[in-house]
Amino acid sequence: MHKKNEISVVIGQLVESAIAAVYALKSNPVRTFLSTLGITIGIFCIIMVLSIVDSLEKNLQDSVDSLGKDVAIIEKWPWEFGSTYKWWKYINRPNPTLDELKKLEEQVSLAKSMALSINLPSLTIKYSNLSAENVSGMAVSQGFPGVRDFELEDGRFFSENESKNGEQVVLIGSAIAENLFPSLRATDRLVSIKGKKFKVVGLFKKEGESMLNNSMDNVFIIPIKTAANFLRINSNMVNSRIQVKAKEGVTVNLLENELKGVMRSIRKLRPNEEADFAINKTTLLSKPLKSLFSVVSLGGWIIGLFAILVGGFGIANIMFVSVKERTQQIGIQKSLGAKNYFILIEFLVESIILCLVGGTIGLIAVFFITIGVKHYLDLNLFLSSANIITGLFVSVSIGIVSGFIPAYSASQLDPVEAIRAK
Repeated sequence: MHKKNEISVVIGQLVESAIAAVYALKSNPVRTFLSTLGITIGIFCIIMVLSIVDSLEKNLQDSVDSLGKDVAIIEKWPWEFGSTYKWWKYINRPNPTLDELKKLEEQVSLAKSMALSINLPSLTIKYSNLSAENVSGMAVSQGFPGVRDFELEDGRFFSENESKNGEQVVLIGSAIAENLFPSLRATDRLVSIKGKKFKVVGLFKKEGESMLNNSMDNVFIIPIKTAANFLRINSNMVNSRIQVKAKEGVTVNLLENELKGVMRSIRKLRPNEEADFAINKTTLLSKPLKSLFSVVSLGGWIIGLFAILVGGFGIANIMFVSVKERTQQIGIQKSLGAKNYFILIEFLVESIILCLVGGTIGLIAVFFITIGVKHYLDLNLFLSSANIITGLFVSVSIGIVSGFIPAYSASQLDPVEAIRAK
């Protein structure tokens, strides 16, 4: 019971201190504004950078996930970075082929689905007197929907017979459809690609911009065998890859190990002979970029902390001024029985509120900027709850650090001397 009374007394004093602090801040609005400006700028810098980094990381991860977290990709080019990239070594490697895809399908036990895809050169697609220029194309095998996540707005994917017979059918992205069919349904219409007529059988749902430039919005895809009309699909000059999706519960590392063995067997490589293929995973893309984002975050913290440091000195200075102005009031409070900790808490709460006001203004500024960027630039920039908590926590911490010495000096004043002070 005694402890409960003590707790209620402390809570009452905290509330009283907060009310007194708010009243003191309201009585000097200009001083309050100027003293919180440094904190506002500091919190704004830190949270703005953290929000940009979080948004970029999320957009990157979404782009990487669209390639497939559980997908291994066999191709001649390894996903490596840096000045030591041995392109001259990889350029003469053979590309994966349809025959190899067929053998992999027969021999690999840990794969759920797999598909061969070939990048086509940028082309112009025409319909009537309208055209979509610089459109990226891909030729894919029948298993493509099993390894690449996408949604169709309308229509369907190629049938097995269409793929097997190399029929002139095509799926197009939303940006292509907007150019060619602004007021018409795209599916079942005939478009012209390199002078040949293709039937549009499907329309990809709009995906939006992608950091890895792998959005389907400005892409058309045709069956692999149909691409033989445009280029030699087994040529070493084309850029082909086999995407392999792991079975449920199978890690991509396990799948990679099996693929290495099977591919070496298919290409008849001796045990001591170096592999003439690469097996890439999406983690190879995200790791170096995450390191870059960490450096950018650190830069934001450093810039913000300099502003907060200046703001913290400003808060401490204002609190010393506030203590001096209210010295007689402190003496009267202490002569009426106010404890030292009550005076300490009163000024500490005032310092914390000052910093919280500054931090909140900084967070509000970030919030409105993210809304503006999302609306006008169509970029997915957001302020996360974690960053809001970080901003408020930093504000409270600076309030405690900046206000403690002035608050402590106020709590140690002699009541008689304080009352006599002018």
